Formats: sequence, C-alpha cells, structure tokens
Amino acid sequence: MAVNRKILILPGDYIGPEVVDQVRRVIDWLSDVRSVTLEVEDDYFGGAAVEAYGEPLADKTLDKAKTADAVLMGAVGGPKFDHLPRDIRPEAGLLKLRKKLDLFANLRPAMTFDALLGASSLKSEVIKGLDILIVRELTSGIYFGEPRGIEGKENERIAIDTQRYRENEIYRVAEVAFELAREREGILHSVDKENVMATGILWRDVVTNLQRDRYSDVELRHLYVDNCAMQLVREPKQFDVIVTDNMFGDILSDCASMVTGSLGMLPSASLGAPDSNGRRLALYEPVHGSAPDIAGLNIANPLAAILSFSMMLKHSLDMVEDGLLVERAVCAVLDDGMRTADITEPGATELSTDAMGDALLEKLMRMSEA
Repeated sequence: MAVNRKILILPGDYIGPEVVDQVRRVIDWLSDVRSVTLEVEDDYFGGAAVEAYGEPLADKTLDKAKTADAVLMGAVGGPKFDHLPRDIRPEAGLLKLRKKLDLFANLRPAMTFDALLGASSLKSEVIKGLDILIVRELTSGIYFGEPRGIEGKENERIAIDTQRYRENEIYRVAEVAFELAREREGILHSVDKENVMATGILWRDVVTNLQRDRYSDVELRHLYVDNCAMQLVREPKQFDVIVTDNMFGDILSDCASMVTGSLGMLPSASLGAPDSNGRRLALYEPVHGSAPDIAGLNIANPLAAILSFSMMLKHSLDMVEDGLLVERAVCAVLDDGMRTADITEPGATELSTDAMGDALLEKLMRMSEA
C-alpha cells in the first residue's frame, strides 16, 4: 500500500524532540515495511522558534502547517522562557497556531490500559475498560473573549475576562461530537453551566436543537460542569463522548486524564473544519508537558506522542488499519511489563526512551508478520 501524505513536525522544547524522535522511527518503519510514503518536514516552534526566529510561531512555519496534511507537535514551554513577554512565550505560539488554523475541536481521549490500572488513585474495578473521548471547543470562549485585561490603580485594580460564544461556534464543535458519538456508543454528554451563565443557556439550546434535527439516533444527556467533574471520579465509565466549551474542557480533560493514572500516556488531536474536498487541518500532540527536569536524560515516555501519531493515521491520513496496529503494539509492550520511569512499578522492566522505541518497533514487526 502506497500513501503519499505530507506531515509537518514541530518538536518544540525540552523533551519534545526526544519523544518526537521515536515517532520518526515509527514513520520510517511504516515506510520500510508497510510501503507507505510519508513526506516529513521539520521546523522550529515554541521556545526553540523564539531562539531561532525571535517569535514562537514564524509566518513561514504557519504557512507550512496550512499546506500539510497534518501537524505533529512535541511539547513547548519551560522555565527558560518564563521571563519573556507574554505575547512571545512558547504558549502564545500554540494559541496562535490553533487560532490561525481554526482548530476548533480538541479531541482528548482518556482510556485505561489494563497493565497500568494500578497507577490510578481510583479502584481498578471503577476504571477498568475506561474509554472516554472529550471534545473541547478550542478557539473561542473565555480564553479568547474581549474585553480582557487588568485596569485601575494599585489596590483598586479590576481584572476582566470575557466568556463569549457565537452560535455557529457551538454548532460546529457539537456536530463533531455527535458524529464521533454516533461512531462509538451513541451517547453524548453535553456539559455547560446553564443555570448561571448566558453562554451556557445558548450552548444547551444549540446542542439540543442539533440533536433534534440531525442526531436523533444519538442519546443526548446534559450535565452541569461541577456535577460532571464529580461524576468523572465517582463513576467514569458512564461517559463515552463529552462535549464542552474551552475552559470547562481544559479542566475536565485534565481531570479525566488523571483518572487513568497515566497523564504521560495520553494523546490528543485538534481538528479544523473540512474544506470542499473533505480535508481538515489538524494538529496532534501528547497531553504531557515539556518536562524540563528530565530533558536530555533519555528517560521521557514517548508513548503519548506515538499514540498521537496513531490518531493522526486514523483521523487525517486515512490509514485506520495502521493506526490500530500502532495502538495494539503500545498495549502489547505494556502487557509485557515494559515501562519508562514515569510509569514504572515493582516487577516491571524500566526502559529508556530509546529502548521503549526499540520495544515498540519489535512488536510492530511481529504483529505485521502474524
């Protein structure tokens, strides 16, 4: 099978390049063994781009992202860049990339691996088999609303953040969530704060109408965000797909991630609107941060970045079979007791970043030959 696709890789900062290097090895394996042609281009991003270009996202990098079939990012930020003005910190580059590519739907899976059930603070019977997908609106809401800022004189200052949503912004992210729920268990939880927020009233109205008009086959359940947070730690397996706004999604997805006990294992995808040919701009990245304290030690966990690449294969590159193969290989490595330092446990075999990549490639080879 020959597939010609163009990928832009933005390694980022600290452990970002280390985990992305293991993804490159999977890409090379696909090319050598599965006869897949993936054109890969690299560029600086985040703090690395500040050092190279004077800004976290250069215009030429943005242009490359717009023409790629998908973008893979490592991680950005860290103490080395905390002294910079807020508008040129690495995180500002990430917000700008999401906004300029209009990546409005953030997909954050929270799933458990049987081999890692003991890592969660919850009882294994509560989380075994957990597979939640949180769909977070990513380009609007309180993180982008105007007016915003701090004004007034000392001791009398006022801080303003504006929670703002347009109807079409709610509609399009809910549409993505309904489509995903239809492909999964057919249940969608929509999370808002309708009892006290005007945006919550609009959110609930738009989602309800969309379900009535186009997705009557999907069961829709509404929840307030505080109740949802409680239910995530009380009975997480009641959820399948959750859709919510930008700020609530930021909080709930981190909560769901830690329910699994393995933040360093979880991938994410951010999707844009389809064009006339059905092509979506998309960014894939591990949930974990840049981990400056372990950078350069060859002990970072590359599996979240590799799983982010498996999401890319399925959602952007029309290579579902290969994406599932990568996921199965990750599960097999963990089932064999292989761990990086962040997820190690008594009796496990602790591996370096490179050694984990070796183990994964060995599993991929065996599975492809079976």
